[in-house]
Amino acid sequence: MRILVVEDDPLLGDALRVGLRQTGFQTDWVKDGVAAELALKTEPYAAVVLDLGLPRLEGLELLRRARAAGNKVPVVVVTARDAVEDRVQGLDSGADDYVVKPVDLQELAARLRALVRRSRGEATPRLRVGPLELDPAAHRVSFRGQEIEIPPREFALLHELMRNAGRVLSREQLVQRLYAWGEEVESNAIEVHIHHLRRRLAPELIRTVRGVGYLMPRAQHD
Repeated sequence: MRILVVEDDPLLGDALRVGLRQTGFQTDWVKDGVAAELALKTEPYAAVVLDLGLPRLEGLELLRRARAAGNKVPVVVVTARDAVEDRVQGLDSGADDYVVKPVDLQELAARLRALVRRSRGEATPRLRVGPLELDPAAHRVSFRGQEIEIPPREFALLHELMRNAGRVLSREQLVQRLYAWGEEVESNAIEVHIHHLRRRLAPELIRTVRGVGYLMPRAQHD
């Protein structure tokens, strides 16, 4: 799941980038509002972590512009502004959640997962497609009742396929969702990860739609 961190403090921004990656997010980090606005227009983020006191374009104005443009990406404001009126203003400007610094990374990760889940109409944290079950918070996968060890990148890919069960995802869409800026992507990386997932689970769980992409059918046999 790819997210955007918008934070001008270099120490905190780097801590959020690294810490959220360790909890399973693919994280891009920008340090000002203008760069964030451009990123939101060009990249498919699942959620945004937004500071308010930003250079070049203030956080609340960035949020208002994004909402006015129809961008519905879930946004968690993370700021030192702790007055009630600040929280009200942030939420009324389009934020989905408001967290006062200092922030606990595990709590922030849980809030992000909950926001993304609600934005996509998912009632429970765990995903289930036939005999396959995935728990994003615990980073666990079970198949036919047996827990299967899945490396982080393959876990992220499986998560995307399960969340989009019944829909074909192209290679380009998967690369955009699985890799943050600056990460090297081999030309056949997605194909290799798909191959490994089929070998770990079952070949029929993920179908190749020739010339289009990959599909996890909604109907799976237990």
